[in-house]
Amino acid sequence: MSTVTTPVSDAPTPTDRVERAFLRIAEVHRPEVWITLREKEDVLADARDVEARVAAGERLPLAGLLLAVKDNVDVAGLPTTAACPDFSYPATVTASGVARLVAQGAVVLGKTNLDQFATGLVGTRSPYGAVRCGWDPDRVSGGSSSGSAVAVALGIADIGIGTDTAGSGRVPAALHGIVGLKLTLGVIPTHGVVPACIDYDCLTVLAPDLGGAATAARIMVGAEPRDPRSRVWPADVRLAAPAAPVVAVPRIEDLADLCPEYLAAFSATVAGLEATGVETRSVDISGLLEAARLLYDGAVVAERYAAIGTFLGAGPAGADPTVAAIVAAAKTPAAHELVADQDALVRAKATAAATLAGCDALLLPTTTEHPTIAAVQADPIAINRRMGTYTNFCNLLDMAAVAVPGTPTAQGNPFGVMVVVPAFGDQVAVDLAARLAAVDAPTLVEGGAELAVFGAHLRGQALHFQLEEIGARFEGETVTTDAYRLYALDTVPPKPGLVRRGAGLGSPIVGEVFRVSHAGLGRFLAALPAPMTLTAVELSDGRSVVGFGCTHDAVDGATDITDHGGWVAYRTA
Repeated sequence: MSTVTTPVSDAPTPTDRVERAFLRIAEVHRPEVWITLREKEDVLADARDVEARVAAGERLPLAGLLLAVKDNVDVAGLPTTAACPDFSYPATVTASGVARLVAQGAVVLGKTNLDQFATGLVGTRSPYGAVRCGWDPDRVSGGSSSGSAVAVALGIADIGIGTDTAGSGRVPAALHGIVGLKLTLGVIPTHGVVPACIDYDCLTVLAPDLGGAATAARIMVGAEPRDPRSRVWPADVRLAAPAAPVVAVPRIEDLADLCPEYLAAFSATVAGLEATGVETRSVDISGLLEAARLLYDGAVVAERYAAIGTFLGAGPAGADPTVAAIVAAAKTPAAHELVADQDALVRAKATAAATLAGCDALLLPTTTEHPTIAAVQADPIAINRRMGTYTNFCNLLDMAAVAVPGTPTAQGNPFGVMVVVPAFGDQVAVDLAARLAAVDAPTLVEGGAELAVFGAHLRGQALHFQLEEIGARFEGETVTTDAYRLYALDTVPPKPGLVRRGAGLGSPIVGEVFRVSHAGLGRFLAALPAPMTLTAVELSDGRSVVGFGCTHDAVDGATDITDHGGWVAYRTA
């Protein structure tokens, strides 16, 4: 196969990026990727504005990065078509997730093609043309976020914005060897998105690498008053995966829908993950796969009719016949059937929790195969349905998923996997995906409080597991000012006591800083045994953070170990 190209970073200016993008657009000649490609001069004008902002001193983490936005997501000044010409309307307000990226320096290149009304996983259901795979034009690109994925995979855009209800932001990522982030429902607002199934829609990020995807997603998250379904990270959100995680994998019988080359690639991916120190555990995911069928075979599909059924029922020109048939059938479920299926989903969530008990995440193949366009045209329903086998349940069960490349197939073609976690476990999924990608784990979830530890809670020490239990994230090593003395306390397990004596009356003490959720810090404090305390600790870099100390009377008669410089050095000695 020919490899997918991605931009080479040599610190180009925003205008350089635009020039390169338009050269690449001409080079690859994939007009079906775009529904509305902006005029080059308009994009250059936006890039110059970004350069002026940077020159004026603004810190813009996305300065000049180029966005390809799926055309069911509003961008002010551009039409939104949802890949149906008769549906088109001029957007007057930019979707909040995209607006947040633009505010941080990103520049919109244009609006991309998709499976019409985000109904499909193949990328062929569009009157604007089937979007061809970036590395093999005879194969499908995957949908419904097809255009955005191909724009990224071909090295045109730095960030692709897609949506994902059934897997639309993950399947095309898998077929192109790029990253697709589908976060917990609502943490990236869907304001400005044409609904597909409004309770299960997500805005997603496609990018060449995990770091870039996480940076964009981190900027997009946050409450949105214009989206009543938007959510924020909870007070007890986990900020890291444990150092020795346990990952669930499906039984062999649950992988029956995988084509042979994908089954071999998945086995190799699991082995590679185990080689990083991850423990894997075989689990029965049949309950999850059964729940996945409710998205199209159950009454939940009525949400698609509620979104666009009346419009498509009028027989507009340009309506894709497969999409129109799916949506028309969504009119028939009765109210009591919807109630029954909603109850089934509640039960399925409990099943999922039981299935994954004791595990930090679930590793799945993203999709089952990579069909040709001709095969999908000959069998548009069955292949599409099969490709969503492992993706359809995620939003129904309020789970998050990070799609990353796995071990390529024996033919050298891309193969993708997903790290799937319960709601708000997104950072855990990113951390585990980083292991698969052999990269440093980027920060997705910000916030929390810094906590300095100096003894038994240090990494490798007896009580460090308590930090892992609350999802604490290691931030780095540190030392105190010279105002502190350290004592060996007579406790079980052994631990030190840090006491402030005053500037110059102690010595710098080595410790570690972790970031913990606010609820996790409160839980820590509530369970803290005497004589330990949590108090402000002064660090040598001038910061003051919450840190472990002890009451002054606890060190009466205790051994002063200050001269060792830290607990680990004392224990080693």
